[in-house]
Parts: sequence; structure tokens; C-alpha cells
Amino acid sequence: MTTPDPTPGFRERVLALVARIPEGRVMTYGQLALLAGNPGAARQAGFVLNSLVGGSDLPWQRVINAQGRVSTHKVGFGDMQERLLMAEGVEFRDGRCDLAARQWWPDEDRAAPPAPLL
Repeated sequence: MTTPDPTPGFRERVLALVARIPEGRVMTYGQLALLAGNPGAARQAGFVLNSLVGGSDLPWQRVINAQGRVSTHKVGFGDMQERLLMAEGVEFRDGRCDLAARQWWPDEDRAAPPAPLL
């Protein structure tokens, strides 16, 4: 079953953002949805990225969940995603990366990061 894009152009905006994530840095699904213009559409951003796994040059592996964990274990790509990120210098401790150190925000959206919840 295909989930429709929440807003026209959402897929293209998500893909454009993913293409910009620098090596060794990460974004969360929720952050990606927010910056793509549809706050709260983290799951839909995940569906867009799921369509890329194994068939794209875009750095899909640089998008993780809000806990700093890889969410793709459920679909069989978690180990591969972790290996790709570790090859870029992203470290995982107890299955989490340090979002405070690794999360990337585009320069034009520097005001976007919310205060930490934890």
C-alpha cells in the first residue's frame, strides 16, 4: 500500500534535503518532515526514504529516528545503515548516536532546532 504525499511536492523536498546532509551528520525523520514543509509527517518522510534503499545515490542512511537510533532494522537494512554511518565517522553507543553532536540543520534554518526535550 502506498501512502500519498501529505502535500504536493513533499517527496521532492524530502529528497532535496537528504541530498544536502553532509557526510558524518544525520537528520531525524521528524526534522526532515518539518523542513520539507509538513511538520508531523515523519512517517511519510520515512516512506519516501524507504523507496530509496538499495537503489539510489542519495545518502538515505543519514536519516535516523528522534532517539538517535536506526529505524531500518524492521525492514532488514538496519545493520547496513549503521555500517554506512560508522564508515562516515558516526559512532553508536548502546545503539544510539549523539544527536547533539551529529544532527545537521541547513544554515538557512539555524533558528529551527528546538530546545532539547531530554
